[in-house]
Amino acid sequence: MKKRNWICKWKNRKNVGIYIVILFFLILTGTASISLTPDMTVYVAGDSSGDFNCDGEADQVEINQALKFVAENPDYTTVYLKGPFTYTIDETIYIHSNTTLKGDSDAVVKLIDRAGWTNKPMIPLIGKYGDSKITNVTISGFEIDGNHDGNTGHSKGQGYYNMIYFNNATNITVCNMYMHDGHGDGLRINYGENIQFYNNNIYQLGHDGLYAIESYNVKAWNNTITCRTNSGLRVWNSNHVKFYDNVIDSTYDRSAGGPGIQIQKSSAVMDDIEVYNNVIHNTFGPGLWLIGYDSSYSKEEARNVHIHHNIFYSTGTNPSIDWVGGIVISGFYDTLIENNVFDGVYHAAVVHMYPDGKSADLSPKGKGYTTIVRNNIIANTLERKKSSLGTGYGVINYLPESHSFVIQNNCLYNNKGGDFINATSTGSVYENPLFASRRNHDYHLKSTGGRWNGKTWVKDRVISPCIDAGYSSSDYSQEPEDNGGRINIGRYGNTEEASKSGIMPGYQALWYKVSQVSPLGLKILRTLIRIFFFI
Repeated sequence: MKKRNWICKWKNRKNVGIYIVILFFLILTGTASISLTPDMTVYVAGDSSGDFNCDGEADQVEINQALKFVAENPDYTTVYLKGPFTYTIDETIYIHSNTTLKGDSDAVVKLIDRAGWTNKPMIPLIGKYGDSKITNVTISGFEIDGNHDGNTGHSKGQGYYNMIYFNNATNITVCNMYMHDGHGDGLRINYGENIQFYNNNIYQLGHDGLYAIESYNVKAWNNTITCRTNSGLRVWNSNHVKFYDNVIDSTYDRSAGGPGIQIQKSSAVMDDIEVYNNVIHNTFGPGLWLIGYDSSYSKEEARNVHIHHNIFYSTGTNPSIDWVGGIVISGFYDTLIENNVFDGVYHAAVVHMYPDGKSADLSPKGKGYTTIVRNNIIANTLERKKSSLGTGYGVINYLPESHSFVIQNNCLYNNKGGDFINATSTGSVYENPLFASRRNHDYHLKSTGGRWNGKTWVKDRVISPCIDAGYSSSDYSQEPEDNGGRINIGRYGNTEEASKSGIMPGYQALWYKVSQVSPLGLKILRTLIRIFFFI
């Protein structure tokens, strides 16, 4: 009996041992099979460490070989440019559908000197292969040097040496790129859909940073763009567009003159466009140019553009053109411009006009165009540099026969020429807005109740007249308590960084009651507090 039990125990141990060996073998074979799975990335390098290796001359050859390999082998998705290395190209890099082209931040794709792509505009540095539709493409992480100074034989803005150009494209993403010193656009899309352009650093191109034509679902955010000639961001006959959280300015060039953002209609429907949370400053043209023209069209085709929570300062510096300002607009219906700050812009914060002397007639053909301007701070407007007489106003309407303003609850202060031409306002404030620091472009409002300084809440000894002075029907639900039951005027109205109501101890009930009665009562109460407390 004992012998049989011993034999059974031995068999059990033997079985367990066999199982352990089998399990160990399976783990090894599994590990081996995982290690044998092909990498989804093909590497291109300049130091012989890549799958395809370049020597600094005509490097598009090897890059195109890598891209073709990925296109022909479905197990692979990505071509990766290793740095540090400068990949010099003398012809186009052709990318295929369902491909990612990315690289190290110190991997540089550079156009050669005297590239000589004569009489071939719209041939880009990076483009698609053939005429078929391209889809599901990501370009990310590396640097493109357009080598402007090494190719001075062509004019800027004529379509030569665009950095990335796709025609008939869907699901295109360009992100985390540094693109600079070009003759043309950074990313140009014709007939595109689902375009994402973000986290890019764009410097001194010869045309637009992003230019989307007859495209849909276009988003651009968190880009830093310094324009040389045309716009930072531009759409033409495109819809379902969002531009937000971008910083845009200009650097000097004799041919400069474009706006920070350009929204342009000659055909197609444009009724879902939003521009918000951008900082646009020191542009040669207007901060934002909204222009509709060509044949007459219905209100439903060009309406409801929403421009809000942006900062415009020192825009419109060009001494050679007159269509400058914060926002220049014509040909669009029911545009809503709210909760922006305009500080020290040239000509006017918001102006109805269109430029003359262009190759195309840009005059709007219809009538009844309305622009709503509310809850904005418009301060320190300067005369424009060209034909300065009669400029430097807060809001100007040069097109009163076809365009009108609805102006409600703005703050207007220290505008060189005055506040309005061919426009009137209701509920506005005409006092110093009391910015936290105009010199540092900190446009939070000073408040005895609390102001956000970027790290914490601080209390001031003065209170801005823009607090709780916005349009009575505007949403204020995002403002922190105590929000006074009413939106603040300016960039931070109805945001988490809105300055708190400046309610003095012992006067809380009186403050609240008077502020609900009328704007005049609120103004009187503020004055009394300043007198009695020497603020």
